[in-house]
Amino acid sequence: MTMPAMGWAQNMIRGITAAQQAGGEVVRVELSEALTALPAGFSVQSPPRVAIDLPGVVNALGRPSVDVNQGNVRAVNVANSGDRTRLVLSLRQAATYRTEIQGKTLLILLDQAAAVGAAPTSASTPPVHFAASQNADPLPIRDIDFRRGPDGAGRVIVGLVNTQVGVDLRQQGQNLVVEFLRSSLPENLRRRLDVSDFGSPVQAVSMAQTGDRVRMVIEPRGAWEHSAYQTDNQFVLEVRPVRMDPNKVTQGPTYQGEKLSLNFQNIEVRALLQVIADFTNFNVVTSDTVTGTSTLRLKDVPWDHALDIILQSKGLGMRKSGNVLWIAPKDELAAKEQIDLEAKKKIADLEPVRTQSFQLNYTKAEEVARGLIGTTTNSGSGGNNTTTRILSPRGTVLFETRTNQLFVSDVPSKLEEVAMMIAKIDVPVRQVLIEARIVEADDKFGRALGVKLGTADMRGLRGGTPGYNVGGGNNVTIGGNYNGVGYQTLQQTTDTAFTNTQFVSLPASTSNISTASAATFALSLFSASANRFLNLELSALEAEGKGKIVSSPRVITADQVKALIEQGEELPYNVATSSGATSIQFKKASLKLEVTPQITPEGNVILDVDVNKDSRGELTNAGPAINTKHVKTQVLVENGGTVVIGGIFTQNDRDETNKVPFLGDLPVVGNLFKNTVRYSNRTELLVFITPKVVTDRSAAR
Repeated sequence: MTMPAMGWAQNMIRGITAAQQAGGEVVRVELSEALTALPAGFSVQSPPRVAIDLPGVVNALGRPSVDVNQGNVRAVNVANSGDRTRLVLSLRQAATYRTEIQGKTLLILLDQAAAVGAAPTSASTPPVHFAASQNADPLPIRDIDFRRGPDGAGRVIVGLVNTQVGVDLRQQGQNLVVEFLRSSLPENLRRRLDVSDFGSPVQAVSMAQTGDRVRMVIEPRGAWEHSAYQTDNQFVLEVRPVRMDPNKVTQGPTYQGEKLSLNFQNIEVRALLQVIADFTNFNVVTSDTVTGTSTLRLKDVPWDHALDIILQSKGLGMRKSGNVLWIAPKDELAAKEQIDLEAKKKIADLEPVRTQSFQLNYTKAEEVARGLIGTTTNSGSGGNNTTTRILSPRGTVLFETRTNQLFVSDVPSKLEEVAMMIAKIDVPVRQVLIEARIVEADDKFGRALGVKLGTADMRGLRGGTPGYNVGGGNNVTIGGNYNGVGYQTLQQTTDTAFTNTQFVSLPASTSNISTASAATFALSLFSASANRFLNLELSALEAEGKGKIVSSPRVITADQVKALIEQGEELPYNVATSSGATSIQFKKASLKLEVTPQITPEGNVILDVDVNKDSRGELTNAGPAINTKHVKTQVLVENGGTVVIGGIFTQNDRDETNKVPFLGDLPVVGNLFKNTVRYSNRTELLVFITPKVVTDRSAAR
């Protein structure tokens, strides 16, 4: 077989086989020459795969893929790119890997994969070998620090002596346990850090020496997820809160890229960026000034987070344009952006000015013109004024109120900005119809009973002897008062009123229950000679009344514009002046609705409502009083919905009894010596509000 003229010195892949072993699978890659160093690679969680880069190796299999379908391995894809070949192992489930060199064979050993999303069967998960231990003697931990990252993440930062320290990571119950293999912990670092005040999921971090290992326990709280990475001599464990936002389709932290795992020792930064580019299908343009190497270990880290870690560790910046990422030192990016901005400014200074007219339909041209040329505001007590201007220094604007037009002269780029701004501003404002209903209801009930009782003895006036004999030649007579008794016994001859004969005058009191007069019934008991009289009058009234007053003011207004509608009267009243004289002033007693609506993005309406229902009250010496019913509030109402924004309920129950002492307490007969009043008055005030977003003219009619 004749080899190609230029291919005899290249290393070639001659065969790929796979086999199962205890704890996982092993993929054997047969090469024509032995590798001088372990190849670089990375693993991906979704979809699960492992990628291995073989520099200086070509594919001699004659086909781009090898179907395995054994254990966790589905297939091995072989892709050539320039002077390297990439092996991509397609897996059924995510798994960790390690590589070994045995002569001319490269072994890729896969650990047993765990079911994705499966619940742990015990309180402790199997340890994840983040980094293998490569040091023979114990190495001391240099320092430990805690910082609060973006989005409330907690970062535990451990300083290592070199990159040879092995790290195991596992979750134990609700805690995270990190063990640094073949390491020692100085006495000043053997402590527990309380970091609950940082506002991250991490509450405490404990460090302790366990045999030849340093054990670090992180105690998080709430819903969280973690990731670990190592850049050079710094190991970082980040615990991020998982926030459930109902408005987001994807929950979790800021970084949303697919997760990957990387393990590189002293790899060139440019090659590392190319690995990220191959994984993300982005085109990466790297500046020639990007140099240097980096040692990087990442475990289950989103690719965008991994790229951010690489850029921060090397002081690099990134600019994205479409699917192209331009990466360069931050100073170089800033200098280039400054040059671009200065060039644009020079072009704007030399670019010819054009004039364009804009017809405004819903917004006043004068208001838009003031916004374009800028508004002046005071920036402090020193009186310095700052001006916000949208047009360029060369731009001018002219407005014409009769036709509501704007004439703007400026460079074309600014004219485009003005056109976009006017397209967003010059739109019809939505309107809201607000209807209020003020319902005043009252229910009254009253009952009053009363009696008048009197007696008269006319025998003394007609020649006889008045009164009744009580023995010893003495008589006694009964009258309503002193004058009545004197007239009956001829102690006085002046005629007295008939009311003087009443000794009980307690008629029904109706002033609190009705304006009507009580019904009366009179009865007189007298002798056969009509000389002695016993007069009785009974009075009674029962009143019941129900009433309802409904006031319904309504007004239509634009979104976020205050509206007012009012109806009523002005009542005069006297006011004393400083000189002692009086003057007449007026006070309103009106029905008023004042409201400011705000339409929310969901279509609901926020209302600032002020409702007054005043009426004329009782008359005083200074003028009539004002009975006030007032409610002021802010409420969120759905479009077309009705809500009760306020209500007042009052109930007045009263029982009154007026009676003659002792006699009014007698059973049955005591009713002739007293009157009773019982009344109940219930009033209720309710204020309803209904907003309706007007979508067409017919709805406002």
